[in-house]
Amino acid sequence: MSTALPGYATTYTIKKEGQGQTVAKGNTVTVHATGIVKETGKKFWSTKDPGQEPFKYQAGVGGVITGWDQGCLGMKLGEERELVIPAHEGYGANGFPAWGIPAGGTLNFTIEVLKIE
Repeated sequence: MSTALPGYATTYTIKKEGQGQTVAKGNTVTVHATGIVKETGKKFWSTKDPGQEPFKYQAGVGGVITGWDQGCLGMKLGEERELVIPAHEGYGANGFPAWGIPAGGTLNFTIEVLKIE
């Protein structure tokens, strides 16, 4: 069952429970991430693909798209979450054509927290 993020249109479903430390604003977080365009089912990026590495970012400060930035706050170490991110909290009306994300595309991201600093 999906849970709405308060104040946002992005929703999430916990796929695997984590434990211990939680992601808070300002933490440096390392994750595995796989992104799929909901409308087409096409994967546009995965840190699990050959040659890719886990992704590191600073949480809650706007360094990544809004739905991801807010949707990962509160995740626990080892937790895996599926985020459904509408276009206005993702890549917007223009999409991200270089990655195959169409204009107005909804994104499904599966995020697994590997490290919280």
